[in-house]
Amino acid sequence: MSTEPRINDRIRVPEVRLVGPSGEQVGIVPLAKALELAQEYDLDLVEVAATARPPVCKLMDYGKFKYESAMKAREARKNQAHTVIKEMKLRPKIDPHDYDTKKGHVVRFLKQGDKVKITIMFRGREQSRPELGFRLLQRLADDVQDLGFVESSPKQDGRNMIMVLGPHKKKTEAMAEARALADARKAERLGRTTGSDADAAAADEDAVTEVQDAPAEAEAPEAEAPVEQPAAPQGA
Repeated sequence: MSTEPRINDRIRVPEVRLVGPSGEQVGIVPLAKALELAQEYDLDLVEVAATARPPVCKLMDYGKFKYESAMKAREARKNQAHTVIKEMKLRPKIDPHDYDTKKGHVVRFLKQGDKVKITIMFRGREQSRPELGFRLLQRLADDVQDLGFVESSPKQDGRNMIMVLGPHKKKTEAMAEARALADARKAERLGRTTGSDADAAAADEDAVTEVQDAPAEAEAPEAEAPVEQPAAPQGA
């Protein structure tokens, strides 16, 4: 079944409760009269409440209405916050460098407003040392306490020990901050580009000015003609 409302000639009732273009109540009128008014206003007759008796119809630009409704739905989906649970797996005897890398991922997830499920995986004889996993989880919770809190305390689940961290910030707040940061970085990049262009233009202008203001080179003096020396007398 189509979810589109009936418009204009597709409306099949003898009379409707008509609402004007500005939301004013026109009253109950015959369908033919409502269609005539729609033509006069160059608008569509749209059925907005089909279950009412008689159905409620409104005079509107249906194409514009559909476009605005689609834009609103798109914006709502864009701002909609979905609860996401990320997962991070560690070993009880994790290397310090690997621990810092894993912790960095947890920090990023919490900043994004997501929950993080931390799983400690035990193998072989490690299963007899659950305190190693507990201490590791406690250490991680202490390291990220500024960004998140322990939502679910460490619990043994077979060969694994699980803890869930929840973010202090809501997902919507984290998304808003991320968009603001992205806009600020974009503006900064545009500012640097504009500033570089302005500096280059100013440098070119200064170079032209220097050339124009430079003094003309002095003309080289003409070389003087050599003076002839009198010849020496013969027999001297």
